[in-house]
Amino acid sequence: MKSPLYRTAAVLLLVGSVAACSKVPITGRSQLNLLPEGEMMSMSLTEYQSFLKENPPLPPSDPRVVMVRKIGDRLADAATKYLNENGAADRVKDFAWEFNVVDDPTVNAWCMPGGKVVVYTGLLPVTKDEGGLALVMGHEIAHAIARHGNERMSQAIAMQGAGVTLQALTSENPSTASNLFLQAFGIGGQLGLLAYGRKQESEADKMGLVFMAMGGYDPRVAPQFWQRMAAQGGAKPPEFLSTHPNDERRIADLEAYMPEAMKYYKPQ
Repeated sequence: MKSPLYRTAAVLLLVGSVAACSKVPITGRSQLNLLPEGEMMSMSLTEYQSFLKENPPLPPSDPRVVMVRKIGDRLADAATKYLNENGAADRVKDFAWEFNVVDDPTVNAWCMPGGKVVVYTGLLPVTKDEGGLALVMGHEIAHAIARHGNERMSQAIAMQGAGVTLQALTSENPSTASNLFLQAFGIGGQLGLLAYGRKQESEADKMGLVFMAMGGYDPRVAPQFWQRMAAQGGAKPPEFLSTHPNDERRIADLEAYMPEAMKYYKPQ
């Protein structure tokens, strides 16, 4: 009897054999997206609207919202311009960017497929200024442009067994589909997927530095921000049990990539 891991690998290989291979912008990493991006964005819109219904966003007049949307517009414009000029316009072709802020003490922000961005107020004391916030938002936007959610969701769907598709799962078991979607964006997960998640985090770090630099924000604020994050304290799991690189490694990697990111920096 073949193991579940063997069967999962077989499913991934079978589906992957008919999936289109592409390269992630900026990093050039070869990528296999096994799910139709249109289905991912449709599900993203549903989950995004559900989230905002349960967590009403702050009004547009709030200064924190004004700042987030200013930064978001600059980053989205810069990233879109770069992608259009470098043969990767399809990455954001159907994006409808939205930037919202929710009053929540959690130190967090995220971007779903299609450019649906949420920043939590708990993040702002750590980012401190526009540069720090641009760093985090650039990182989250990079996740969406790199289609990391598609990769992680593909793995999660494959775990459900041969013949299961996102459309079928959404129709037959919407709660499971919703949970898998949220897990694919870092809420929950399984140990077998975590090493892959760390690679995606490091890739988003690099892409995020470039996007913020293109948007006119100095990427050299990155090490200081992650030092502040490290100072937040609290028990942290060992790196092999975390989807994110540890703070020390992340800072070292960002500093090593900084000369490349600075090539794109044009102060505004």
